[in-house]
Amino acid sequence: MDGIIIGEGVVLESRPTSSPVRLVAALIDLLVLGAVVFFVILPVTGLLSPTEHTARIMSIVIIATITLVVPTTVDTLTRGRSLGKLALGIRIVRDDGGPIVLRQSLVRALVGIVELWLTLGTVAFITSTVNPQGKRVGDVLAGTYAVRVRGTVAQRAPLMMPPQLARWAHTADIARLPDALALSARQFLGRTVTLHPTSRVQLGTRLSTEMERYVNPLPPVGTHPEAFLTAVLTERRNREYVALQRAGHRDAVEAMQLHRLPHGIPDPLD
Repeated sequence: MDGIIIGEGVVLESRPTSSPVRLVAALIDLLVLGAVVFFVILPVTGLLSPTEHTARIMSIVIIATITLVVPTTVDTLTRGRSLGKLALGIRIVRDDGGPIVLRQSLVRALVGIVELWLTLGTVAFITSTVNPQGKRVGDVLAGTYAVRVRGTVAQRAPLMMPPQLARWAHTADIARLPDALALSARQFLGRTVTLHPTSRVQLGTRLSTEMERYVNPLPPVGTHPEAFLTAVLTERRNREYVALQRAGHRDAVEAMQLHRLPHGIPDPLD
């Protein structure tokens, strides 16, 4: 399992695509491209009745279009999701997780002329099998790789209030937390068991120090940073849930009053 590190220092989980999946996606794209060539391009060129010199030029143009122009255009316009990739739920992204642009698409297509077309895909398949992220040569040079964007996602267990902090959290004044801080803390608590002990302590301490600015009074002395983060996020969730329930009840009452007859006229529904 690899990850993309964002600005907050949080690793977003992303699963590189395996070689067999990429092979199937490439075969689907190849079938679609072959259908376009067979049913569209060849009939059109046949109607033109070109001379031998013109046919040679048209052949070069068609080959360049199939091997270079079409892959570059499709990857750029779809942000790395051709029909084959779309069908199998994968996408080509940059190494930092962002969408690919024209430059990356062009590099991948240029290298693909050799590793995909001239070698019938053998070089690409071997390279992607050996590479830890499933990259082919074009991905290595372009700074891209294929990730899975559809599939089973592991669900995190809900946070539970630490019993020793329940009373304090219920009476504490918790201001609105920045979304980035709340997300970083939640992701940290969801992956503490996978962190190195030193990194776990450092990251937990830093997040709790940042969160203390939005809480008054502070938790009892000696509270573990992870317990503090858990208590704040759990209490925040519970309060938001109660607020939503109250808002829903208030809206229901107001809707009922709007549908009643005015000025004390008896309502047939009563």
